[in-house]
Amino acid sequence: MKEIKAIIRPNKLAVLRDAMVALPGFPGMTVTRVDGCSAPSRHVPARTKIKDELTDFTPKVRIEIVAPDDVAEAIFKRITEVAQTGHYGDGLVWITDVQRAAFIFKTTPGPE
Repeated sequence: MKEIKAIIRPNKLAVLRDAMVALPGFPGMTVTRVDGCSAPSRHVPARTKIKDELTDFTPKVRIEIVAPDDVAEAIFKRITEVAQTGHYGDGLVWITDVQRAAFIFKTTPGPE
């Protein structure tokens, strides 16, 4: 199992959701609204103070997906294709190994 995480621009979320749902084997995703800032050296317009850089947060969306190994690379590729605009601040995507995962649901009646 793999965990795919991505930080993307909020305006790309609807298009990404549609692209993910169309992907065979897509297991679902968790979406969180977050704020972030890039490293000062990544911005094209230079700021005069690092304090200005570190407090200049922009809205982003964090996507988290746990998927089987055979689907993870396709998900990774789809995110990078759909979420990019060609500008700084498009986001970041990464994959990590998951040692164990299980859905939490009750399958048989029994004492609670």
